[in-house]
Amino acid sequence: MLSINQLEKTYGNGVKALDGVSLEIGKGMFGLLGPNGAGKSSLMRTLATLQEADAGTAFLNDIDILNNKEHLRQVLGYLPQEFGTYPRISALRMLDHFAVLKGVTNKGERQELVNHLLNEVNLWEVRKTAVSTYSGGMKQRFGIAQALIGDPKLVIVDEPTAGLDPQERRRFHNLLADIGEETVVILSTHIVEDVSDLCSDMAIMGKGKILANGKPAEVIAKLEGSIYSKIIDRNELKAHENNYQVLFSTLVGGRTRIHIMSEEDPGDGFAATQVSLEDVYFSTLREHQIQIAA
Repeated sequence: MLSINQLEKTYGNGVKALDGVSLEIGKGMFGLLGPNGAGKSSLMRTLATLQEADAGTAFLNDIDILNNKEHLRQVLGYLPQEFGTYPRISALRMLDHFAVLKGVTNKGERQELVNHLLNEVNLWEVRKTAVSTYSGGMKQRFGIAQALIGDPKLVIVDEPTAGLDPQERRRFHNLLADIGEETVVILSTHIVEDVSDLCSDMAIMGKGKILANGKPAEVIAKLEGSIYSKIIDRNELKAHENNYQVLFSTLVGGRTRIHIMSEEDPGDGFAATQVSLEDVYFSTLREHQIQIAA
């Protein structure tokens, strides 16, 4: 169990990145959803012992994360939003190097571990190829392999599918789902589909605060009967935004589908629609007056 209580972090420029963040996260996939600038990466970096918190506590079982960083690092797997690679160094050599850094000093044991991980992330065939030449999806899978060295009890992945093509994204989803069965895995993302596909528990973050928290099905149920949709021409969007609480819009066959929130049937060609996590996400941001940059 990961227990976070009233974490605070303000940077030197005055930006309050964490504002009383409290969460209880058990084994399995936990989705941390929020727009860019919500404080997600600040929370991930704090939990990964890469920066200090100003106040609050965080415990992984009996490990005091903020005051016993070395102990936490022994059981932590971390895949940051961006990570560097050495030119001309193969996946096999680099993973072996990471294993040494993680304390796997027995050569035979290390070789067995590295081979197993490369197979797990489907990189065995390209194990002797330089990681710097990998595609974005392959680099992310290599990142997961290095994060899994040492049988971690906490795995943190920060925006792992941003920029991946649909096939690589699906492959990465399957990989994360396998990991989450026995480990606390935090998936930090601004992509709603990642959370709806993978996570049994979730939170929505904005302006450094936890805005909503629960199981996806539970937070969706709270909006049942209040979401309506309609297909309009693009030039009608502005008028509808002025007249209704438009949550978001998508393109369908060259036209625009809008989702609105209303306590009663608005008429005007709208139809009740099945609530999605996307509706929950955008209605939560709207409630807290948080805008997403276009």
